[in-house]
Amino acid sequence: MILITYVAFLRGINVSGKRKVPMVELRAMCERLNLQDVKTYIQSGNIVFKSSIVKAKDLAILLHNEIKKHFGFDVPVIVKTVDGLSQIIEKNPFISQEDIAANKIYFVLLSSQPANELLENLSEETFENEEYAVIDSCLYLKCALGYGRAKLNNNLIERKLKILATARNYRTMNKLLELCNQ
Repeated sequence: MILITYVAFLRGINVSGKRKVPMVELRAMCERLNLQDVKTYIQSGNIVFKSSIVKAKDLAILLHNEIKKHFGFDVPVIVKTVDGLSQIIEKNPFISQEDIAANKIYFVLLSSQPANELLENLSEETFENEEYAVIDSCLYLKCALGYGRAKLNNNLIERKLKILATARNYRTMNKLLELCNQ
């Protein structure tokens, strides 16, 4: 049996005391689903694991359904292969080491490629102190004032692109890639 390494990104858990998901419980739940070598990283919902299931979308549905059953609330889940994660990081157009060190670079992972018409509509808007680029199923975001003050935040992106999304900073993405390769 061939095992593929994946990363699952959960959206909106453990924020402001809402939708609490203890990482120990989340790992145990994943192991009951026969996911292998399960690791979590920080409380915001990042799971690295191996599985023989070959479709990331099938794993996203499996995790979503099990989280709903186990914890009692809906949590959007986006799953990427380690190769997919690596490509997302490599395609990042915002490579200034100064911006990276200042935590100004974010990856907004999209559940699929957005419709061209919606991307065009978004491109007509301006977001002061923010730059972005959409490449495949990731919106790369540079926030001069930090993500906490960004107008182009996750909720707005989901609304404008009519798609599920979840954001992670540059450091988190690289740490997840490192965990995948251990």
